[in-house]
Amino acid sequence: MVVVPRKQRSKDKVITDRKSLALILSGLRVSGKCVVLTNGVFDLLHVGHTRYLEDARSRGDILVVAINSDKSTEALKGKGQPIVPEEERLEVLSGLSFVDYVTTFEEATADGLLEQLQPSLYAKGRDYSLKTLPEKDTLKKLDIKAVFVGDKKSHSTTKLIQKIQKLKKK
Repeated sequence: MVVVPRKQRSKDKVITDRKSLALILSGLRVSGKCVVLTNGVFDLLHVGHTRYLEDARSRGDILVVAINSDKSTEALKGKGQPIVPEEERLEVLSGLSFVDYVTTFEEATADGLLEQLQPSLYAKGRDYSLKTLPEKDTLKKLDIKAVFVGDKKSHSTTKLIQKIQKLKKK
């Protein structure tokens, strides 16, 4: 009899306990894996997100996506956002084959995530640079390399929402 390992299920990729996730990632790094961390709201997933995440994953062996919680998204983007609740955003992202783990965070920046998860690389979109990255001091302190991924920012959730609102008014 041959036992074939089953693929990782989407729900197994969602780890909201960051201490547990930090332990998993530590073990992966010790075994020689390059862990890439990225973060964002990821509301109304679109092709720009997909390109960004695929590019981030191509830079290493393991991709961890941290999403802003509903509360931090509202603080960042304004009342009425996110459109898609965090539980559903976690589930959608975990369903992508190139995403290995997803988690949430409440903070305004990813500094705490970087300190706790200690990734090999920190991926952000091309709309950032090392100068404009809020976490640049933490990256330097922890010796984590920043990589800028995806295509030029020509897609956005904000633009999608505006387009829907215009259609609704017609």
